[in-house]
Amino acid sequence: MGKWLLITIKINCDEKKERYEKILAWFRENRPVAETELHYETPFQLLIAVILSAQCTDKRVNMIVPPLYRDFPTPEVLAASTPEVIYEYIRSVSYPNNKAKHLVGMAQMLVKDFNSEVPDTLEELVKRKTANVIQSVVFNKAAMAVDTHVFRVSHRLGLVSDACTTPFSVEKELVKNIPEADIPIAHHWLILHGRYVCQARTPQCDKCGLQLMCKYYCE
Repeated sequence: MGKWLLITIKINCDEKKERYEKILAWFRENRPVAETELHYETPFQLLIAVILSAQCTDKRVNMIVPPLYRDFPTPEVLAASTPEVIYEYIRSVSYPNNKAKHLVGMAQMLVKDFNSEVPDTLEELVKRKTANVIQSVVFNKAAMAVDTHVFRVSHRLGLVSDACTTPFSVEKELVKNIPEADIPIAHHWLILHGRYVCQARTPQCDKCGLQLMCKYYCE
């Protein structure tokens, strides 16, 4: 019994390794350039954009951030404002009241605790996803932000098992199996694939080059 169990585990591990290798190879060849679609010029601006992008499209965020960036160019200026003022700039995004509070609170924390600089490790500053995006995009660190796109695509492609039911469990599985050097760009590969090909309601399977490697398609 033990022997067969070991053989089964070995086969499963080999299959997972091969799946990761083939999928990553496809992305390297077909998506050599992949980066965030949020508009920003500084880490502070990216932090603002990422907070605004929660449950909201990048397109909408990019439409409303120019006046915000212009009028609140530094953490000090944003920290001195109020949620009521910021709300008027971001009223067209999802959950504008909460995000206005988060933006002002984030700026006040940067001023108070980080000398008005965006640090390269942010776990104590904002929620994990935002921290990982900043680390991956700005500082090119091996951080995997798991949003709804990454969560969905990872499961459909079979990169993670059905037992991975939380963003953190998906993150752990992806980081364990993706080479560290590939993690920053792999984060964008999965997001962009989910946004434009492997969509939630209408996945474009007929246009997807990953069909034969996809658990969702082959089932």
